Amino acid sequence: MPSLKEVKTRISSVGSTRKITSAMKMVASAKLHQAEKTIESMRPYEERLHAIMARFVGNLEGEISSPFAVKREVKRVALVVYTSNSSLCGAFNGNVIKEFQRTLDAYRAKGISIVKVFPFGKKGLEAVRKAGFEDVADYSHLMDHPSYNPAAEVAAQLMQSYEDGEIDHVELIYHHFKSTATQVLTQETFLPIALVQEEADKTKAGPALDYIIEPDVETLMLNLIPKALHLKLYTALLDSLASEHAARVVAMQVATDNADDLLHDLTLQYNKSRQQAITAELLDIVGGAQQ
Repeated sequence: MPSLKEVKTRISSVGSTRKITSAMKMVASAKLHQAEKTIESMRPYEERLHAIMARFVGNLEGEISSPFAVKREVKRVALVVYTSNSSLCGAFNGNVIKEFQRTLDAYRAKGISIVKVFPFGKKGLEAVRKAGFEDVADYSHLMDHPSYNPAAEVAAQLMQSYEDGEIDHVELIYHHFKSTATQVLTQETFLPIALVQEEADKTKAGPALDYIIEPDVETLMLNLIPKALHLKLYTALLDSLASEHAARVVAMQVATDNADDLLHDLTLQYNKSRQQAITAELLDIVGGAQQ
C-alpha cells in the first residue's frame, strides 16, 4: 500500500495535470468558436456556387466541356491529406493517417502509383514521409494561419498537373465538421469534376431558367470551375481546422473528467490511509498506557 507521502505527491501531480487539460480545453474552445464562425460563413457561399453550377449545367442544352472534367484511365493519383500540427486531439490525426495508408495500399494493390501527396499539418507530413515520400512540400503553416490564396495556389498546381496529364485522379482526405461532438472522416474526389446535375439538385432547382450568357458558355465555365475548385480545397482546410479544435475540446474534457475522478479516488485513499495511521497511533498509545 502506498505511503501517505506518495499518495499526496500523486494528488498534487494529478491536480497540476488537470489544470493543464482544463486550460487547453478553454483555449481549444476559443479557437473552435472562431473556426466555427469562419466555416459557417464560408459554407453558404460554396453551397450556393455549387447549386448555381448544377442548375446552370442542368438547364443548358448540349454538353459542356472542361479540361478538369475529362475522365481517363487512372494510373497516377495525387492525395491531399489534412491533419493537425499538434497532438492531444483524440483520434483525429490517427483516423486520417489510417485512411491515407489504407488508400495508399488499395491503389498500390491495383498497380496505381501515388505520384504526389500534399500534406496539410505536421502530423500528416510526418506520416507521408514515413510512407516513403521524401520530396514533399510542407504546408503546415496554413493550419496555424489559414489563408485562401496559398490554398488556391495548391489547387491551381493540382489543376495544372491534371490538365498536363501528370495525374489522372485527385482525392481529398479530411474531417468534415458537423458539430462539436461529431466530425466525419471524409474522402472525396477533387478531380475530375462531374459536370452533371445531381437528382437532389434537380428537385431543389425549381423551374428551368433561360440563361443569357455573355460572352459565351466556354468563357463562363473557364472562370467558374477554377473558382469552385479553389474554394473546395480551402473549405476542406477550414472544415479540418474546425474538426481539429472540436476533437481537442472533447479530448481535453474527457481528460479533465478523468482527472476529477482520479483525484476523488486518491483523496479517499489518502483519507483512509491517514485515518488508519491515526488509529494505529492511538492504539499504540492506549496499549502503552495499559502496560
